[in-house]
Amino acid sequence: MVRVTVWNEFRHERDNDAVADVYPDGIHAVIADALEAAGHEVRTATLDQGPDHGLTEAVLADTDVLTWWGHAAHDEVRDEVVDRVVQHVLDGMGLIALHSAHYSKVFTRLMGTSCSLRWREAAERERLWTVEPGHPIAEGVGEYIELDEAEMYGERFDVPQPDALVFTSWFAGGEVFRSGCCYRRGNGRVFYFRPGHETYPIYDDDDIQRVLQNAVGWAAPTDGPAPEFGNADPIEPIDTSDDRTVH
Repeated sequence: MVRVTVWNEFRHERDNDAVADVYPDGIHAVIADALEAAGHEVRTATLDQGPDHGLTEAVLADTDVLTWWGHAAHDEVRDEVVDRVVQHVLDGMGLIALHSAHYSKVFTRLMGTSCSLRWREAAERERLWTVEPGHPIAEGVGEYIELDEAEMYGERFDVPQPDALVFTSWFAGGEVFRSGCCYRRGNGRVFYFRPGHETYPIYDDDDIQRVLQNAVGWAAPTDGPAPEFGNADPIEPIDTSDDRTVH
């Protein structure tokens, strides 16, 4: 069981009837239900949930993996909270950045790039190819995932070269996009997953939910030895006597 905090901006669902029709209880509610169905311990947090946006130090200390969905209000996330989240990732908490979270302060800080891309909202077909079928995030997923209606994201995607690329998207308009990118930042694992525009019921898709469930398991902290930094004592004895002779 992994302790997951599902964070959502939760603005579109309250301000836009078309989004509310798709996600009446919020995008976070659908994602939380999918992760709970996989046996994880899940809580939710939203942008307007207090000055810390629901991400207090106590909440993050009790979180193994944080999922993040944001779109229209990236700038409203307080820098103090961003600092806190980034530090927890560096200390070992997993992060799953979803769809337009590529522009979130947290993700751009961790990537160190603009994270810019091309986009088009035309309800076009997306084929999400599994290009690394042996990766744990792809377990139980077929050769590709077909989405009838999606927002196009296209290259170039201004992110660092992923440690592993699990999914690549093709769109009916002809573009391609690196849609499933894995990174290691400090002791934490980061997964960017592209699908998830708010006006399409993408998070209701069984395959998309399976990817999210798998990604939580992959991003969760492991029980391996914690790295040690700073001045180090030698593992083996070192002869420090200065008896070298110059010939």
